[in-house]
Amino acid sequence: MAKDNEGDQRLRRIHRVLVMHYIEGLSQAEIAKRTGLSHPMVNRLVKEGHERGYVRIEVKSPRQDLFELEQALAEASGLAEAIVVPSASDQDGVNLQAAGRSVADHILTVLRDGDTICVSGGVGVSAVIQALAPTRAYDVTVVPATGGVQGKHFVDVNHLAAQLASKLQGRAFQIHAPIFAASRAERDVLMSLQSVGEVLDRARGARIALVGIGSVLSESSTYFSLHAPGADGLDGLRQSRAAGELIAHLIDADGRPCHYPLNERVVALSPEELRAIPMTIGIATGAHKAEPIAGILRGGYLDILATDEATGTHVLDILKRPT
Repeated sequence: MAKDNEGDQRLRRIHRVLVMHYIEGLSQAEIAKRTGLSHPMVNRLVKEGHERGYVRIEVKSPRQDLFELEQALAEASGLAEAIVVPSASDQDGVNLQAAGRSVADHILTVLRDGDTICVSGGVGVSAVIQALAPTRAYDVTVVPATGGVQGKHFVDVNHLAAQLASKLQGRAFQIHAPIFAASRAERDVLMSLQSVGEVLDRARGARIALVGIGSVLSESSTYFSLHAPGADGLDGLRQSRAAGELIAHLIDADGRPCHYPLNERVVALSPEELRAIPMTIGIATGAHKAEPIAGILRGGYLDILATDEATGTHVLDILKRPT
């Protein structure tokens, strides 16, 4: 009976110490002072409480739902990492800016002197560059992954490559060719030019790629901003079964390049060459980008995706559906 009483007293003492330490927030030294126990005894009681399973520690984060969505997106798509920001606004542009800040922070944590970064054009890449705030100069090279677009100066690939290099205090190369050639033969000629070939060779050797993801099935499509639609317009795009656009190539819902005439006229890296770059980061937000993102993820072209919570949730739902 005496042993039972001693055991009960020890359990009560353990309980009291655990409550004071974990609930009241007292240090072990403060507990020792209040209870008259020695500091080593308090430490042993806390340790014994752990060993007996009386303590369960949970870490709850206000971003827990986002962490879980990031993990689910990575598992469903084979991404190395997903970066998901809160959908803080009904305006896609606001959410894109938030995603851009997260990508900018990520790039600065992984960027090394001597790196080459290749970029596409577009508002997503622009959002990342605008958010960049490096604290030192980087000895890096920035190169376009595609040809340029006339009349779209602020989202043109040459302008963005120059901006990114300026922010990082590195160097930029320009590509003096349009993103679409007038014919397959003209595309082959442009790709064979030394000035174009050297830039794209540098892009193929990049360690990091930063690209936007385009929608295609609306008149406001970013794809149409790259090239005026042909006579078949949206009907031709629908017949191609295009889901989205990546470095000016149309990609279907299964992640395969579409059989579409303009795909043969693109002056750019191919999607397969983009996939071979060690760290390819894609950024897009908005409901209209969910189908394009899902198709591009199925193709395995990205290592990292940055988006907002609402878009990421929609993408995950699409990935779970059979194609």
